[in-house]
Amino acid sequence: MADHPVDEKLPAPKMATTGLQHVAAMYAGVVAPPLIVGAAVGLTPAELTFLTGACLFTAGLATFLQTVGIWKIGARLPFVNGVTFAGVAPMTAIVASTDDKKDALPIIFGAVIVAGLLGFLAAPFFSKAVRFFPPVVTGTVITLIGVSLLPVAFGWAQGGSPDADDYGSATNLGLAALTLLIVLLLRRFTRGFVKQIAVLLGMVAGTLIAIPFGVTDFSPVADADLIGFPTPFHFGAPQFQLAAILSLCVVMVVSMTESTADMLALGEIVERPADERTIAAGLRADTLGSAIAPLFNGFMCSAFAQNIGLVAMTRIRSRFVVATGGGFLVLMGLCPVAASLIAVVPRPVLGGAGVVLFGSVAASGIQTLAKAGLDKDNNVLVVAVSLAVGVIPISAPEFYHAFPETARIVLDSGISTGCVVAVLLNLVFNHLGRGGREAADVTHPMETGEDLASQGKAPAAS
Repeated sequence: MADHPVDEKLPAPKMATTGLQHVAAMYAGVVAPPLIVGAAVGLTPAELTFLTGACLFTAGLATFLQTVGIWKIGARLPFVNGVTFAGVAPMTAIVASTDDKKDALPIIFGAVIVAGLLGFLAAPFFSKAVRFFPPVVTGTVITLIGVSLLPVAFGWAQGGSPDADDYGSATNLGLAALTLLIVLLLRRFTRGFVKQIAVLLGMVAGTLIAIPFGVTDFSPVADADLIGFPTPFHFGAPQFQLAAILSLCVVMVVSMTESTADMLALGEIVERPADERTIAAGLRADTLGSAIAPLFNGFMCSAFAQNIGLVAMTRIRSRFVVATGGGFLVLMGLCPVAASLIAVVPRPVLGGAGVVLFGSVAASGIQTLAKAGLDKDNNVLVVAVSLAVGVIPISAPEFYHAFPETARIVLDSGISTGCVVAVLLNLVFNHLGRGGREAADVTHPMETGEDLASQGKAPAAS
């Protein structure tokens, strides 16, 4: 009996090229979180290169866990894992609330370890409770992720540091706009592989254009070693603070919700539907990968839905292709020169690319909300109030200034607060009493293969 296409092993050349295509589709998404958090901490270019390489390395390990699998760990689907965007805003809030920035990364790593281990234990139960996280909740949270990250892109476009003399200069804004234009043109007039890596190509072109303006610094590449290893606990032993742990536990719930939706979508696309056992195994891989990542200085891992769209487009369904991509990620993490290339990209260029990258995340959330039954007043209320609460830290940064610092770590993350509010309001309006009976009459958007496939094609947050 022939192997299912998911278990098919392709010829080595095709395995390598298609694996690289998956890496290209996710690369910008993997390196963006360490860039944002590293800049917030104030890391040097060499340290930023190290952090980026560590995240590439741990993304490769998590992808191996998910695709190849061991024991009851791993969905064994063509499922790419990498650093989740959902944790960026809470992590930067932790950085902002830490007096000594040297302690920020150890505090974050400690919180990720605890959240990952708790998530691992909760995986089989969470796979049963997914009905409490319908598209009206996940769509709201994904939208908030994109909206919360857009100010970071705008800051990059101006030059990164408000203290710099050229912050907000015409040169910086021009480079950002030109990079954005290049990405848009590539997305509009190219196809296939080139279209998939339009953001990456835009960053390369923007960096080259920036050279005559003197804002491109190649010293990170010159100073980087050809071969290196992400030394365990390079930034210090993990520290465990309750507020930070609670904040990232909320992120873990969001991440597990996104991964569940992605597994359901991918199962339909590859014609191997994801049952409860598959979802539980996939969530174990996500959470264990997240718990292991901080040992090598990486962040929380989750599914990359843009790669699900790539599977749908190419119809190459082999999980071993994605495992090969994971191998490339590990090799890039072990080659500091490769990781240092992203440190060369000027902040304005990153800003221009970030507008597309983060804006796409928000747009993906809106796509999910479009399938969330917004013709029902209850769902409109859930979305309206959750979004309003979620944008408070962006629109009124000092709104919670009178609260204790520990509480502000959670409250200053619009994603965390918006998620909690969305879940609670959804329970009140759609599961209790009359609201529950009304909600039962609405077909869940994730119940049909057509809707699942369409969700999988959306470049959702990761």
